[in-house]
Amino acid sequence: MSNVFLRQAKLDDLPRIIDIIDSAKKTLKDRGVDQWQQGYPNKEILEQDIQEGISFVLLLNGRVVGSAALQQGYDKNYQDMNSGSWDDDSDVTYSIIHRIAIEADHQGEHLSAALIQQLMTMSYYLGYRDVRIDTHPDNLVMQHIITSNGFEEKGTITMDEDKGVRLAYQILLN
Repeated sequence: MSNVFLRQAKLDDLPRIIDIIDSAKKTLKDRGVDQWQQGYPNKEILEQDIQEGISFVLLLNGRVVGSAALQQGYDKNYQDMNSGSWDDDSDVTYSIIHRIAIEADHQGEHLSAALIQQLMTMSYYLGYRDVRIDTHPDNLVMQHIITSNGFEEKGTITMDEDKGVRLAYQILLN
């Protein structure tokens, strides 16, 4: 029986988070996905996430196997869509799941889904009913994970860090 839970990341988790992100970068490259291939996210961004209290880790039997950032309130990248539109019932503030990654050895074990579900629970707990996430148009695996967890594709946005176009998704929690 597995023990899986989410907790806020600590600075002590940073080396492990970097390892997981670096592994995810390699997996994306191996799949031919040009996402996270220009240095983003780097150590400074991941450390800032921890310091701002928005970094979370997923533990499996006491070991960190996944990480993500749960930005809260607003993201300027999500304000102006290239195409599509957010739901008519969208909130002014929302939470955004960023930088999600699972250790390569545990891919295929549905831990990405567990991480997203726990981040949705955390969003609800923090008072956000509008949750958003994005991914690269070539990242078919993440697109499947996102839509399998109830998110709807709403259109495209452009990310400031690399000027890359991303598919944008949203779910409204009741």
